[in-house]
Amino acid sequence: MPASPDFSTALPIDDVIPDIQAALNQAHELVLEAPPGAGKTTRVPLALLNEPWLGNKKIIMLEPRRLAAKSSAERMAEQLGESAGQTVGFRIRMENKVSRNTRIEVVTEGILTRQLQQDPSLADVGLVIFDEFHERNLHADLALALLLQGRSLFRDDDPLRIIVMSATLDGTQVAKLLEVGSQPTTVISSLGRTYPVAINYGEAFTFGERIEPRVIYTVKQAVSEQEGSVLVFLPGQKEIRRVAADLQAVYKNQPEIHITPLYGDLDFAAQRRAIEPAPKGVRKIVLATSIAETSITIDGVTVVIDAGLQREAVFDPRTAMTRLQTKRCSRAAADQRAGRAGRTAPGVCYRLWSESQQQQLAAFAQPEILNADLSALALQLLQWGVDSPTDLQWLDPPPNAAYTQACELLQALEAVEQLEPQSDKSGWQITPHGEAISSLGANPRLAHMMIRGAQLGVAEVACNIAALLTERDPLRSDQVDISLRLRQISNGDKAFKRVKQQARQFQSQIKPYMCSQQNSNDGNAIEFWPGILLALAYPDRIAQQRQSNSPHYVLSNGRAVVLPEQDNLVANRYLAIADLGGVAGKQNADRVFLAARLEPSSLENELAFLLKEKTVAEWDEKNGRFNAEKQRRIGALILDRQRVNEIDSQAKNAAVIAMIRKRGLGVLGFNQNLENWLARLSLMRSIEPDNWPDLSKTALLDSLEQWLTPYLSNVKNLNQLQAIDFNAALLAMLSWEQQQRLQKQLPEKIAIPSGEMVRIDYSQSPPVLAARIQQMFGLADSPVIADGRLSLQCHLLSPAKRPLAVTQDLSSFWENAYQDIKKELKGRYPKHPWPDDPINAEATNRAKPRKIK
Repeated sequence: MPASPDFSTALPIDDVIPDIQAALNQAHELVLEAPPGAGKTTRVPLALLNEPWLGNKKIIMLEPRRLAAKSSAERMAEQLGESAGQTVGFRIRMENKVSRNTRIEVVTEGILTRQLQQDPSLADVGLVIFDEFHERNLHADLALALLLQGRSLFRDDDPLRIIVMSATLDGTQVAKLLEVGSQPTTVISSLGRTYPVAINYGEAFTFGERIEPRVIYTVKQAVSEQEGSVLVFLPGQKEIRRVAADLQAVYKNQPEIHITPLYGDLDFAAQRRAIEPAPKGVRKIVLATSIAETSITIDGVTVVIDAGLQREAVFDPRTAMTRLQTKRCSRAAADQRAGRAGRTAPGVCYRLWSESQQQQLAAFAQPEILNADLSALALQLLQWGVDSPTDLQWLDPPPNAAYTQACELLQALEAVEQLEPQSDKSGWQITPHGEAISSLGANPRLAHMMIRGAQLGVAEVACNIAALLTERDPLRSDQVDISLRLRQISNGDKAFKRVKQQARQFQSQIKPYMCSQQNSNDGNAIEFWPGILLALAYPDRIAQQRQSNSPHYVLSNGRAVVLPEQDNLVANRYLAIADLGGVAGKQNADRVFLAARLEPSSLENELAFLLKEKTVAEWDEKNGRFNAEKQRRIGALILDRQRVNEIDSQAKNAAVIAMIRKRGLGVLGFNQNLENWLARLSLMRSIEPDNWPDLSKTALLDSLEQWLTPYLSNVKNLNQLQAIDFNAALLAMLSWEQQQRLQKQLPEKIAIPSGEMVRIDYSQSPPVLAARIQQMFGLADSPVIADGRLSLQCHLLSPAKRPLAVTQDLSSFWENAYQDIKKELKGRYPKHPWPDDPINAEATNRAKPRKIK
C-alpha cells in the first residue's frame, strides 16, 4: 500500500473529499464542479487511492494537455514522497513514466482511446477521471463515448467508476449523459480559492487590429502599478514572439524582469521555467497561450493581462482543410484567465476590451467535435466496431456531413471501404490497412504515408516528414521547401531535436511494414521522395502551376494557392502541399507554408494509381457549342486532354442540360407567345391546383431530362438549340382535353366591343386587357374569364395609345373618372368621339369621318 499523501496544505477541494468518497461508495458515476485553484487535479485521485471498491485496480486520469499531465503526476508523486513512475506515473506522447507499481496514471491525447481499443473492458482499471472536461477536447469526448459503451458491455459484475471534473461546464448536462437507468448522477460542487481579483476593462477592441501595441502598453502600466509576476494571454506563438522581442527591448536594463514564453510546442524544460516560482527579487512576465488557462499554477502571478483572443483549428468541410483561426475567447475562458491572478494572493486582471464587449462574448467555447476534422475519430469508431456514431452516447454527436466526409477521406487513404447495399451492415468498415494506420496513433494521413513509405523503402524520410508535421516547423523561414528541413534533421541540427525524437519513435512503430531494401536518407532521397510521400498523405493537395514560373497554383481539390514571392519552388510545374493557410472567403487563394516539388514522372509511376481517365462532355460557353474530350486527371487537375469527335448521346445531352441549368431558361430563347402560354398555365394551376401540371420555370429546369431530352438528338450549337419548337414541346405535356380547357377558360385573345380580338397579357396579375378607350364604349362591366371567376384589369388608352386609366371596375369608371378624362382630352383629340353616355355609345376603332364640303 502506498504511503499516505501529504495534505498538510489545505485546499478548497478538501471540504468535499468526504462527499466524493461517499458518493462513489453508493454509485459509479460522479460529476465534480470545481473552479481553478480548488485542487481537484492533484487531490481527488490520491484521496480515492485506498478506497475499498478500488481494490488493486488502477486510476486513470485524462488530461487535455501534456504539460498539465506531467506536472500533476509529479505533484501527486511529491505528495507521496516519491518520484513520478512509482505509485503515480504519466503517459504522454514520447514520454512514459510508469512501472508495475503504478496505481495512478495521468494520460493525455489519444492514449486512453488506444488503451480502450486494446482492452474495451479496461479490466485492470477501477476509476477513470476526465479532468478539465469543460475544454471539450475531441479525444475526451471520444474516450468517454467508448468508455460508456465498453463499460455497459463488459463490466456488469464490476462496474467501472467514472468522474467527470469541470471548472465551468454545466454539470447537470454531463450528469444526464452519465445516468444509468433512472438513477440520477450525483453532482458535487466545490469552492475555489477566494482571493479577490479586480477587473480593469480597456477601450473597445476592434477584432482584426494588431493586439501587440495594446499588450506592450498594458504590461508597462501593470509593472509600474502592481506587484508580483505578470501572466499575459496571447492567441499564439507569433504574437508571443513579437511581444517578447518588444519587451526585451523595454526591460533590457532591468535584470530583475524575466520574460518567459509558455506554449505547447516549447520543450518541457522551457515550459518548466515559465511555471516555476521566480527567484527572490525577480518578477516574471509570462507570455502564454490558452495552455495556461487551467490545470497549471504559475507561482507568484498576481497580475493577468488578457488579450481576449485564442487560436484554434477549425475544419472547413468545403475545402477539406483545417485552418487556424483567431477568435474571441468565451466568457467562461475570460473568467478562468482572470482567476489566475487570484490563485495565491489578491490580484488584478487587465482585459484589453470594453465592459460592453464582455457581455457580447459567447458563454462557452464550441466543442471541438463540432468543427474538427473527424477522420481520426471515424477511424477509431470503425475500429471499435460501430456502424454509426449514433450507436454511442455523446454530449454533442459528430455532425453527419463532417463524419461522412471523414469516411470518404479514409476511403481515399485505403483505410476503410464502403459496404455493399445488400450487406447486413450499413456504411463503412475498416480495412487491414486501416487497422495498421490506427495502431500508429498518428494523424491518419501521416500514418498512411509512413506505412506506404516503409513499403517503398523510404521509411526514414517518411517518418521525418510525419514528425515535422506533428511537432510543427522549428525552422521559421519564408522558404516553403520541406527538403530544407529534412536536410537539417539529417545533419543533426539541434533545433530539430524533438522532431528527430518523434521520428525515431515512428520508425520503431512501422518496422513491421518495412521492405527488405530501405533507401538511405541521402540527398537524392530527400530531394525526390518528399513530394511523392506528401502526395500519398494529401492526394487532395497535389498542386499544378497555372502558368510557367508563376507562384499561383491550383490544388487537386480545386482550391487556389499561392507561393510566397521569389520562392525557389516556383520553378516546378507540380508540388505537393503539406501546410497552407488563409481564411475561407477572405482572400482568393491560400498561402503555401510547406511543400515539396513533385516530378511529373512520379505522377506516371509511383502515383499512377491516382490518375483517372475520363471522357468529359461540356458546353463551350465562349463559342456556344458542345465539345467533348478525353482527359487524364487527378481530381480537378487536368494532366492532358485529347479531343473526341464521337460521344454518346447521353453524355452530350447531360452537358447541354447542365449548361441550361447554369444559365437559366432564358438561353433557350422562349418567344413572347410561349412566355404568355406559360403564364396562362400558371394562372390556371392557381385556380385549379389539382388538375394541372407544374410548368413553372423552376419546375421546367428541374425536369429538363424528361421534357427536353427527346429534342436534343441533333443539337450541337446554340442556334440549333434555340431552333427547337418549344411551343410544341411544352404543349405536348398537356392532354388534348387540358389544351381545350385552357383555351376556353383562359383564352389567348378576347373580343372587345369594337369587334377586334385583343391579346390578354397573362404575365401580370390580374391579367391585363389593353385597348383604346373608344374601342371599349358600350361595355358596361369589366370582361371576365375562367367562367366568370376572374375579372380582367382594363388598361384604357388614349387615341395615341398612351395610358389613361387602369380599372377592374369598368362600370364605376364610366360613371366617375371618364367625365374628367373627357373634359381634358376632348380638345386634344377632336377627331375622336367622346360621348356623354359611353355605356350606350357605339365602340369604334376609327376617328370621326371627315366632313365633305
